[in-house]
Amino acid sequence: MVVTYHMRIKIFAIISINLTDNVRNALVKGAIVGIITAAIYLTVVVMTTPNLPSSFAISAAFKVNGIIIVGLAIGIGIQVFASSYSKGLGCRLDKRIKYKQQHKDSRGVFSVSGLTKSTGSSGSTIMSSFLSFFSLVPLGCCGSWLFVLSMLPSVFGGTVSVILIKYSTLLSYIGLVIVLGLAGFSLLHLKKELIERRMLEETKHNEDNKKPLNACTLESG
Repeated sequence: MVVTYHMRIKIFAIISINLTDNVRNALVKGAIVGIITAAIYLTVVVMTTPNLPSSFAISAAFKVNGIIIVGLAIGIGIQVFASSYSKGLGCRLDKRIKYKQQHKDSRGVFSVSGLTKSTGSSGSTIMSSFLSFFSLVPLGCCGSWLFVLSMLPSVFGGTVSVILIKYSTLLSYIGLVIVLGLAGFSLLHLKKELIERRMLEETKHNEDNKKPLNACTLESG
């Protein structure tokens, strides 16, 4: 908790003061979760490499799977940012719900529930991380994963295990692409929500201007 607090303070200091509180808070949360994601990955590398110095294991992990580590951190961070920013916009008005119902036909393929996105992102992150560890075994890192490799045939079967081992690098990048794709979808969903809110405000403003003058207004006039 103390480390997270100090990390939050430092990130707040880096972020421009011209941003709104909601944007700053969302950026801070996204950055922290992204850093934690990379830290967890490297922690697993160190824990599964007891016979090598931590610095060597971490260095090898960045050389071989640097794109995976950074990509997963960015992808997860973007999704947390979009989710946090959306929640920080405040409660949804009834008129916005009516607006979404009136325009539900235009949503098309983008109508994916948050639970589905969260599950897909978590599964892709785990898959990409799990498979990327195999590429570190020949370098002497993550030696404990040799035991996992030996157990794959009994769990998944011979054919599936061979595919997982032979194409582990390709499959790990596919998982990364899925995570980044869901991150992009989260940004598109946030942009769509902002457009809906702006249109709702414009509609409400136009309705207020069209309201008839009441007796009090006429007398004051």
